Amino acid sequence: MRTFALAWRQLRRDLRAGDVRILFAAMVLAVLAVTSVGFVTDRAERALAIEANRLLGGDAVVRADAPIGEEIRDAVGRNGLRGAETLELNSMVSVGEGEAMRLQLSELHALGEGYPLRGAFVVRDADGVERSASGGPAPGTLWLSRNGADRLDARPGDMLGVGDSRLRLEALVVQEPDASIDYFNIAPKVFMNLADLPATGLVQEGSRIRYRLAVAGAPGAVEAFSDAVRPALGRGQRLQTIQDARPEVRSSLDRAGRFLGLAALVSVVLAAVAVAMAARRHSERHLSGSAVMRCLGAQQRTLAAVHIGELLMLGLAACATGALLAFALQAGVAHWLARALEVDIPPATVWPVLRGFAVGLVVLLAFGAPPVLALRRVSALRVLRRDLDRVEPAAWLVALSGLLGLAALLWWQAGSATLALAMLGGLLAAFAALALLAWALIVVVRRLRGRLRGSLRYGLANVSRHAGTSIAQVAALGLGLMALLLLTFVRTDLLDRWQLALQAEAPNRFIINVQDDQLDAVRAFIAERGVDAPTLYPMVRARLVSHNGEAVTGEDYAERGGRAERMAERTFNLSTAAALRDDNKVTDGRFWSGEVAAPELSVEEDFARDLGWEVSDRIGFDIAGQPFEATISSLRSVDWESFRPNFFVIASPGALDGYPASHITAVSVPPERTRFTAELVRAFPNLSVIDVDAVLDQVRSTADQVSTVVRVVFYFSLAAGVLVLMAAVTASQDERMQEGAVMRALGGSRRQLRLAQASEFAAIGLLSGAVAAIAASLLSGVIAVRVFDLPWQPDWRMAAVGAGIGVAAAVLAGLFATRRVLDAPPSVTLRELDN
Repeated sequence: MRTFALAWRQLRRDLRAGDVRILFAAMVLAVLAVTSVGFVTDRAERALAIEANRLLGGDAVVRADAPIGEEIRDAVGRNGLRGAETLELNSMVSVGEGEAMRLQLSELHALGEGYPLRGAFVVRDADGVERSASGGPAPGTLWLSRNGADRLDARPGDMLGVGDSRLRLEALVVQEPDASIDYFNIAPKVFMNLADLPATGLVQEGSRIRYRLAVAGAPGAVEAFSDAVRPALGRGQRLQTIQDARPEVRSSLDRAGRFLGLAALVSVVLAAVAVAMAARRHSERHLSGSAVMRCLGAQQRTLAAVHIGELLMLGLAACATGALLAFALQAGVAHWLARALEVDIPPATVWPVLRGFAVGLVVLLAFGAPPVLALRRVSALRVLRRDLDRVEPAAWLVALSGLLGLAALLWWQAGSATLALAMLGGLLAAFAALALLAWALIVVVRRLRGRLRGSLRYGLANVSRHAGTSIAQVAALGLGLMALLLLTFVRTDLLDRWQLALQAEAPNRFIINVQDDQLDAVRAFIAERGVDAPTLYPMVRARLVSHNGEAVTGEDYAERGGRAERMAERTFNLSTAAALRDDNKVTDGRFWSGEVAAPELSVEEDFARDLGWEVSDRIGFDIAGQPFEATISSLRSVDWESFRPNFFVIASPGALDGYPASHITAVSVPPERTRFTAELVRAFPNLSVIDVDAVLDQVRSTADQVSTVVRVVFYFSLAAGVLVLMAAVTASQDERMQEGAVMRALGGSRRQLRLAQASEFAAIGLLSGAVAAIAASLLSGVIAVRVFDLPWQPDWRMAAVGAGIGVAAAVLAGLFATRRVLDAPPSVTLRELDN
C-alpha cells in the first residue's frame, strides 16, 4: 500500500512538473488512433458484410424440400429476428392465346410479405424506367426475369398463364436478391405474390416445392439463431449465409477484410513507435531522481515498484482517456461514413476498446518497463555524474516479452497469417537497415567532422555525439514514415489495381450449352455484334463417386461441415486445359505440360481443402454412366474476381475425350446492347445466357466502399504519424536545448544555431526517409502479390515524393520542438533543465 501511495504521489508530481505529459499525450493519441481506426474498420467491415447480404435477401436463409417446422420458426421470434418466407417450384408459363401461345418452363418464386429483408429488387416498368422495389409484386401481378421475357417475347402489360391463373406482367426484374448463391440456375424466373399461389393449383400432393425462410436482425441474434437451428436441421434442410455465395462475392469480401486489416495494422505500428520514443525520454528524466532515492536508502525493489506502478497508473488513465475520445470521435465519423457508403452502419462493439487498451499497455510494457527496471540499479554517483549503467538482463527479458506481445497484437489485428508475417518481417528488416545505416552515418560523420566548418560541422557533430539517441531517432522516424508510405501505397496503388481488375469490361454474360457443331457460328454471331471474340471452354458434367478407390457420397463428408457435404453432392463441371491462364496459379504440386501418360487433375486449393483432397489422391467420377478416374497432380489458386469461366476441377488434355460435353464462355456486353441476349437465344434456342451484372455490381460496390474506408483510416493514421514525428524529435530535446543555450551563452547567433539544428535534422530525416521509401515500396510489393493476389510494379516517383516529405517534416518538426532555445535567455533554459 505504501508503494502504491509513493507511485501515486510521484505520478501527481510528474504531471504537475510536466515530466510525463509527453508520455501521457503519446499514449492517449496512440490509443485514440488505434481505437478510432478499430471502431471505423470494425463497423465498416460489418456494414459491408450486411450490405453483401442483400444478394441473399437476408442475413441467413433456411432452405428445405419440405415445409419448415415450428422449431425453426420459433427460433426466429425467440431471437427477435424478422422473417420472410418464399416458395420455389418449376412450372410452365404461357403468354398469348391459341396458336400464338408461347410456353416456357420457368422457375416460379412465390414471395411472402416482407421479402426481401435485405436489399431490394431492381425492376424495369413498361415505360422502360428502372426503379428499386423493397417488396415483391402486388397480388394479381407478377414480375419476369429479363431472359424469361426474351424467351417468351413478353412485354410488361401482357397476361401470363401460371397454372390455373392468369396474372398481369407488371415489370421485368433487372436485379434480384439471392443472385449470388447460384447464378448458374439458368431457368427463367417468375416472381409472384405468395397469396396468389393457391389459386394456381400448382401446390398439390407430390409437387416438388422448395421452401425458403429468410431472417434478418442484429449480428448477435443472427448468430444465436444459426447456432440454435443447425442442430435442428433435418434431411433436405440447410442453412445458408453469405459465405455460401458464389466464390466471386466471397473473394471480394475476403479481400476487403484484408485491406481493412492492413490499414488498422499501420495504426498499431505508429502507436508503438510513438509510445516507445516518449517512454524512453520519460525514463531518462528519472535517472537523477532515482540516484537521489538510492542515496537516501531506497531499496531496488521499492524503486522498481514505484516506477512500474506509476507507469501502470499512467497507462490505464491514458488508455481510458484515448478510448473515450475515440468513442466520441467515431460516432461522427460513422455518421459521415454511412452517407458515403450509402449503407446503415452497425453500432460499435467493445472489441476496438479492448484492442486499444491492449496495444497501449503492451507497448508501454515493452518500451517503458525495461529502462525503469534499470533505474533500480542506477549508481548513487549519478547525483554527481551523468553516465548510466547498462540495462540489466531482466529488463531485456521484459522488453522481449513485450515485443512478443506486440507481435501477437499485430497478428491479431492483421486477421491474416500471411499479412502479419509480411508486416513483422518488413518491420524487422527496416529496423535493422535503419539502425545499421544510422550507425554508418555516425562513423562517417566522426571521420569527416574535422573537415567541416561552421554550423554544418556543429549540426552533424550532434548526430555523432548522441549516437544512441540518433540511432533511436532514425529508427523511429524511418518506421513511422514507412508505415505511412505503406498505407499511402495501399490507398492509391493497390486499391486502384483492385478496382482496375473490376473495370467495366469484365464479363457480364455467361453463355453455356454451346455444342461442338455450333462453336464457329456462335463466335461469328458474337463478333458481328461488336463484342470481343470469346474463348469457349469444354464442360463435362460429372458426379463424385470415389476417393482413393473408396466409394463416397455426400454423407461421407458430413463431418467436414455442411459446405463440404453440399460440394460432394453437387454435380461437378469438369473442363480441360493445356495451360493455365494468368488468373490461375499453382500452389502445390506440378501442372502438366506436353503429353500426359495418364489422366491428371488440377483442383482449386480451397475446394480441395474443404473436401480433404491432396496431391496424389485418386478421384473417381461418374459421367453419364461412364466411370472416369484421375490423379490430382496440382492444386491452384483462382482469381474468381476475374469473372472468367473457372472450374474447381480441370483435367489434363485428352482425358475427357469421348465423354458428352458442351462449351461455356463469358463475354462483356455493353449496356446499350439490350437485345443481345434475345437475339442470341433466338438464333441458337438451345443456348442459355446467365446475366451476372448483379454480382459484378456487388463486387464493384465492395471495392468502392473499401476505398472510402481506407481513406478515412489514412487520415487517422496520418495524425498518428505526426505524433511519431513529434515524439522522435523531442526524444533528445533536453540535450539539444542545453547545448543550444551553451552555444548562445558563448556568443552563437540565432542564424548559426538554426542552421546547425536544420543540418542535424536534415541528415536524420534524409536517412530515415530514403530507407522508409524503399522499405515501403518493397513491402507493398510483397503484400500485393502474397496477400492480395494483385499485380505490382514499384512506384518510385511516389517513393521519392514520400521521402522528400519525410525530410521536410523532420526538419520542420525539429526546429519547432527546439524553438525555445532561441526565444528564452540561455540562463533561463539552463536553470530549467538543471531543475
